[in-house]
Amino acid sequence: MTEDDVNTSRDRARDAGGALREHEVRTALLDLLADVGTVTATEAASRLGHSSGLCSFHLRQLARHGYVEEAPHSGGRARPWRLRQRHCAADAPSVEPFGDLARGLEDESWQRWLNQRDQAPAEWRHDEAFSAVAYLTPEEMSRVADTIRRALAPYQDREQRPLARPYGARPVALITRLFPLLPDATERP
Repeated sequence: MTEDDVNTSRDRARDAGGALREHEVRTALLDLLADVGTVTATEAASRLGHSSGLCSFHLRQLARHGYVEEAPHSGGRARPWRLRQRHCAADAPSVEPFGDLARGLEDESWQRWLNQRDQAPAEWRHDEAFSAVAYLTPEEMSRVADTIRRALAPYQDREQRPLARPYGARPVALITRLFPLLPDATERP
């Protein structure tokens, strides 16, 4: 199979912003990287049931669009990949590296949780889902987002440093979406 075989016309079509289209192999690769931290194309192929060439192609596509990056390694032919490191300083503008693709993964992971939580160990059968509506200015919304990022910062290195994880730690989805609530188009202002 060549790259041309994999790169279908749907994948070649890009929107005006040049965003990478959603694809089941890329979605599976991002999900796998979120679970295990780093992976080579060969390891990904073994876990996902695809060829290493296909996984390698899609990992390069994800890297080209800024979703993943090559992980540090000691040389050799093995080329490990990881999710792109995000450096979120409190005063830096927020950049969403995954956009719609990440939101789709989040929704899929949430549905998988809802469907399978009864099979989880007893101590893991709960979640901490919540939502709120607050009246904020754009600047306040940015400050709230920065506060959340700072609260999560002490746990960020555990993704890339498995030895930093305490015993019994599991990957936990932490999803925050701050956006203005717009009126329904059929409602009067």
